[in-house]
Amino acid sequence: MAVFAYVRVSTQMQTLESQIYEIENWCQRKGWHVDKWTNESVSGTVAWEKRSLGRLIRKMRRGDTLVSAELSRLGRSMLMIMSILNYCVQKGIHIYTIKDNFELSDNINSKIIAFAFALASEIERTLISQRTREALAAKKIAGVRLGRPPGATKKVIKVHEEIHLVKARIEDGESLTHIAKTYGIHRNTLSIHLKTASSAMSQCPENLDN
Repeated sequence: MAVFAYVRVSTQMQTLESQIYEIENWCQRKGWHVDKWTNESVSGTVAWEKRSLGRLIRKMRRGDTLVSAELSRLGRSMLMIMSILNYCVQKGIHIYTIKDNFELSDNINSKIIAFAFALASEIERTLISQRTREALAAKKIAGVRLGRPPGATKKVIKVHEEIHLVKARIEDGESLTHIAKTYGIHRNTLSIHLKTASSAMSQCPENLDN
């Protein structure tokens, strides 16, 4: 079993020393040695997968232990913390937080946490879907036109009709961004239509003289 310690502060003005001191004393009382320390200065609202915490947990193996000063060091929202705990349950990683006196290991509490996270995630997805439907309905009642903006289809059709002119302008050295602006569309949209047109032309059989 390897022991990993995680320490986080939200700003550069805060210090890591107090958390490090707590973890060192706690591990010493248990007779544990910390094999690796991970420290970072980042907001707890940042997705844990994008933080050093995410990289640490992904490297840990079944049976390894993660120690932190408190649960709030892992994340700021309950849903985020439960996501981390659920991931660790599935991977067989143990978690201990000192101030909360929290333990996540091979016990019934870990299974309850995993179930609670799955339930919370399902409720969150349902609420998001419901809010989206309500927002769309409110816009429709208010007379807001949904879908592609008016005139967008005509602009795309014009690009298709003048695709040979677009290619000629590109060959003359004109930038894709500038050409897209003249048609009132995004550069990526123009790029997609150019690729589509090129693909269609390559699939057409060559004209043969009768």
